Amino acid sequence: MEKEEIYNYIKNNLKISDVKIDEPMSKHTSFKIGGNADVFVVANDMEEIKEILNFSSENNIDMFILGNGSNLLVKDNGIRGIVLKINLKEINIENNGDGTARVIVGAGVQLGALAQILLKNNISGFEFASGIPGTVGGAIKMNAGAYGGEFKDIVIKTKCIDYQGNEFELTNEEQEFSYRHSIFSDRKYIILETALSLKLEQNNEEIRKKMEDNLNSRKEKQPINYPSAGSTFKRGEDYITAKLIDDCGLKGYSIGGAQVSEKHAGFVINKENATAKDVLDLIEYVRETVLKEFNKDIKLEIEIVGE
Repeated sequence: MEKEEIYNYIKNNLKISDVKIDEPMSKHTSFKIGGNADVFVVANDMEEIKEILNFSSENNIDMFILGNGSNLLVKDNGIRGIVLKINLKEINIENNGDGTARVIVGAGVQLGALAQILLKNNISGFEFASGIPGTVGGAIKMNAGAYGGEFKDIVIKTKCIDYQGNEFELTNEEQEFSYRHSIFSDRKYIILETALSLKLEQNNEEIRKKMEDNLNSRKEKQPINYPSAGSTFKRGEDYITAKLIDDCGLKGYSIGGAQVSEKHAGFVINKENATAKDVLDLIEYVRETVLKEFNKDIKLEIEIVGE
């Protein structure tokens, strides 16, 4: 189907109000880069998700699932088919009666917003994620982590749906968490909600202090005043990737509007209206230089999609 047909069918026949055609993905990524999505759909409940899945499956339409776009580089020619943003935002907090809490949270909830709600409820164990600029679904997909914590440490189980509309749950072990990776990195499963195991505290002062310390550290060490997709490269098993890049003299190195951050060499930033090609060319130059200088093949932490 042509994009106009897809858009018109969704608009006229499905009970979905939030649908756009030729939507710039630069509006939906923290990199502020990316060509147009043919059709962009926001699904606010399970009925909408299932309707879109059924429609795309019956018509063999390509689909890309979007979280907060904070770990994503969309290429300059955009994304064909449907981009589906999962906007499930329900949060339920259950007191287990033993000093722990079970928090059930929708995939579309922003990590920062969840951290603030948990803070108000004197719930600890989520401080590591409070400054990560993503959604719960995206964080589980990449096993996001910071300051000594990872999602694999707190996830109990996750509810998912496949592209054929089959719902199921995966235990922590079944999600195959590893460094910046999970089963969702390899399989076409859509995360709907997850259950987290956290701790109840008497008061929230220590929680607040940890969150503030983490935020201050982020501000001090990371180029958060420029658009980026977070840390561009994964850490190595026996080396610190940012140090290798720095040792190559690449801090501040630019191609077009993309630059290796002068504050943290592990970040490629959109300094001045960068294109995806600028970023990709810079990434390739950095990887080739590090390989030549140190014989280390550094790997990407960000996801690259589109044409």
